[in-house]
Amino acid sequence: MDVGKMNKEILFTKETINEKIVEMGKIIENDYKNKNLMVVSLLKGSFVFTADLVRNIHLPLVIEFMITSSYGNSHESTGMVKVIQDVDHNVSEYDVLLVDDIIDSGHTMKNVYELFLSRNPKSLKTCTLLDKPSRRAVEFTADYTGFIIPDKFIVGYGLNYGDYYRNVDHIFAFVE
Repeated sequence: MDVGKMNKEILFTKETINEKIVEMGKIIENDYKNKNLMVVSLLKGSFVFTADLVRNIHLPLVIEFMITSSYGNSHESTGMVKVIQDVDHNVSEYDVLLVDDIIDSGHTMKNVYELFLSRNPKSLKTCTLLDKPSRRAVEFTADYTGFIIPDKFIVGYGLNYGDYYRNVDHIFAFVE
């Protein structure tokens, strides 16, 4: 894909994304009142979303980061999920919320969910900004979802193509 010669189709503006995150933050805040919340951001893609989301959850919380990989430099999931960097805390003391930028094939979130479940957290839920159910290869539904999207390869707002476009403040697809 020679992206230099392709046009962009903006799917979600910065403003639309922000409105959705404020809404999600309020719901999560309400659901986690009086709980010991740990937010686990699945890096690298979810770092922008997680930062904006936790600023809209007005509760005490712990933030952890986990690096996983199932894409490499491709735009297709390999189906093999590797944990490259794990969390530092013992999760059994927390109500854990796993946060990712997108659920596509479902491999990453399902594998990470099962890993955390085996660690016996007080509770375990999942959150994604984007869900692409048409590409699902395994059964998985997030507890909190921002937007359902069509089967397009998207970038921006933390989502990448190779090592680029994570810093763009909106979400777009390349179109020919």
